[in-house]
Amino acid sequence: MKRSYRALLAVFFLAIGAHAQTDDPPLRLIHTTLLPGYVGDFEHFAADIKGNRLFLIAEDHKTVEVLDIRTGERIYTITGFGQPHAIEYLADPNSLIVTEGDQESGAVDLVSASNYKILDKIKLPTDVDGGVYNPVKKYYYVDSGGQGKDAKTHLLSIIDTQSFKHIGDITLPGTKSEAMAIDHAGKKLYVNLRDPDEIGVVDLLTGQLAARWPIPEAKSQNALVLDEPNHRLFSATHTPPIFFVFDIDTGKVIVSLPCAVNSDDMGYDPVRKRIYITGDGSASVIKQQDADHYVSVAEVPTGYRARTSIFVPELNRLYLGVASKGKREAGKLAVPEPGSQVEVRIYQAQP
Repeated sequence: MKRSYRALLAVFFLAIGAHAQTDDPPLRLIHTTLLPGYVGDFEHFAADIKGNRLFLIAEDHKTVEVLDIRTGERIYTITGFGQPHAIEYLADPNSLIVTEGDQESGAVDLVSASNYKILDKIKLPTDVDGGVYNPVKKYYYVDSGGQGKDAKTHLLSIIDTQSFKHIGDITLPGTKSEAMAIDHAGKKLYVNLRDPDEIGVVDLLTGQLAARWPIPEAKSQNALVLDEPNHRLFSATHTPPIFFVFDIDTGKVIVSLPCAVNSDDMGYDPVRKRIYITGDGSASVIKQQDADHYVSVAEVPTGYRARTSIFVPELNRLYLGVASKGKREAGKLAVPEPGSQVEVRIYQAQP
């Protein structure tokens, strides 16, 4: 694996270097919003196109930031959370679903997107993290970590967003889940399963795990995107940093390419047929030539731990959260570096 990965990496940087000689970068920075006084990492974004708003989880600051999605101007700061992680905007009703959790607690919050007040809270198992919305059933699936590092299973809690009730759970293998995606029919959920380092496919009609796809010679997968028209699923790992393309009909890997280090989010640009993978210091831009062929076209420099992102196709923009520098302990910022800036960057996708 080490030899094959080194060869792959060499080809990757040759391709990136060739592209760097051109004057047509695929992403152009158009705005930066500074967030003075903030420290730590961000988690996830959510967009409200009609309402002209962008929501951002400031994980270590324990807030949700509300920004103007077009200008980047900060509008409001929502407080009252423990350790927030995932966020979903629901147009009907005008509300937000926010997950929060750590090793001692877990919950999901219902927040008014009109006055930004927390309306309700459902307690869940500890170590709540990510979530994904099923627009067909109007259910929100919330990941809770397994009880301890040697846990054999963990839960996906099912939240009915219409009644805001916890209506059931799905048991999954391993210590926790990372990113998830649901098909347009609302029948299948694809999920990155940590330890056992697999892609899981959940039948949402039965609530059972229907398939498990091993990730070859890599682990710690995080970001995930479903390209349903092409029957493809994209996933990115940390160790080593590799972008994988799965055939969702067979569960087999079609392509693998090096990508940004320590990636957290991924976006798909259906117009330009590009995948944007955001990691620590850079964003990988991968071109989808067709369902079976992909090429790395650029590694765009971004910022420190700029892993949190969202691509908004309606605006052809990639939004990035840049974290503050400093001494870290147990994955958290312990001592901020003086003068380190926390910011949100807006990149415009180029033809």
